Amino acid sequence: MKKTSTFQNGLIWFGAGVSLAEILTGTSFAPLGMAKGFAAILIGHVIGCAMMLLAGLIGGRTGRSAMETVKMSFGQKGGLLFAFLNVLQLVGWTAIMIYDGALAVGGIFAIGRWVWCLVIGALIILWIAVGITDLGWINKVTMAALFILTLVLCKVIFFSGNAMPAVDGESLTFGAAVELAVAMPLSWLPLISDYTRDAEKPTQATWVSVIVYGLVSCWMYVIGMGAAIFTGEYDIAVIMVKAGLGIAALVILVFSTVTTTFLDAWSAGISAESLSAKLDGKKTAIVVTVIGTVAAILFPMDDITGFLYLIGSVFAPMIAVQIADHFILKRDRFAVSTDARSLVIWLVGFAAYRLLMGVDTPVGYTLPDMVLTVVLCILAEKVRPTAKA
Repeated sequence: MKKTSTFQNGLIWFGAGVSLAEILTGTSFAPLGMAKGFAAILIGHVIGCAMMLLAGLIGGRTGRSAMETVKMSFGQKGGLLFAFLNVLQLVGWTAIMIYDGALAVGGIFAIGRWVWCLVIGALIILWIAVGITDLGWINKVTMAALFILTLVLCKVIFFSGNAMPAVDGESLTFGAAVELAVAMPLSWLPLISDYTRDAEKPTQATWVSVIVYGLVSCWMYVIGMGAAIFTGEYDIAVIMVKAGLGIAALVILVFSTVTTTFLDAWSAGISAESLSAKLDGKKTAIVVTVIGTVAAILFPMDDITGFLYLIGSVFAPMIAVQIADHFILKRDRFAVSTDARSLVIWLVGFAAYRLLMGVDTPVGYTLPDMVLTVVLCILAEKVRPTAKA
């Protein structure tokens, strides 16, 4: 199979970072003000991207997809649970991204949200048909356009001369804001190995992918926060209309949605292959896109914070078990059917995350939950060491 270069991986994750969903999530930080909001964004991304890096390194080291690496901790059948949950969350993300993109574009060119859902869905299917290793010039041209247009958007928001430094109310605590920043890189955690495993230099590609994504994602969050603080407007499409961006706004909104959602659908296909060897990844990715498009047309998806927290509660303890097993305990359960111990520890971690959501900590819920889960893994190994194969 054709390998991807480090530069190609960087482009892939630049496209993942330039996301309307991240800009919209960033608007939630406005009540904290720029200084506290930026601090929460930075802390959250450091935590989330560190987890994303470790997940990508496991895939890069072993040459396995994200969901195949999960089987190294939970066993063959145990890993199927997370592959299934990952496919579900990726179908959800595909629908949410298409919905957000169509809603935003519809605010500029009002020809019917369902029409834009179909247009975006069709472009995602085109991206899938071309394939991750053959996007080549398409990706380069698209990323260059998005980079230039997001710079224009920054100028419109931060240098328009219409600053509104005060935002009423403080509906978001600092800890909850940190968790919202953690949530986005954490949502990519069950995907990154799907791309690093096919890189010419997997370790280098993982570092570049995470750094590029982390920087761009922070940038998107800050754009969203700045839009709310400096313009008083939470709808990014309205800001673009007021700025007279027109066709440029269309390009930003459509292609940022396509380049991000393509990864969701593509990885859903790869995860599906972990569920059954009979499933073809590319065909499954197209089916996921079709389902996501239909769902985006039929159902409202305006508030995704609950969805983000659900992803955190499932995948934070999962990667914590993997980190403990791979990097600390050197434990590999890929050959066994099910590792009940790991599943029990994950379940404790899941419950702990949900309980921690009621506690406001300065670093959110993910980091304390992951530390707890790693400690449980180490203690369990000390009490009953795993028999060597």
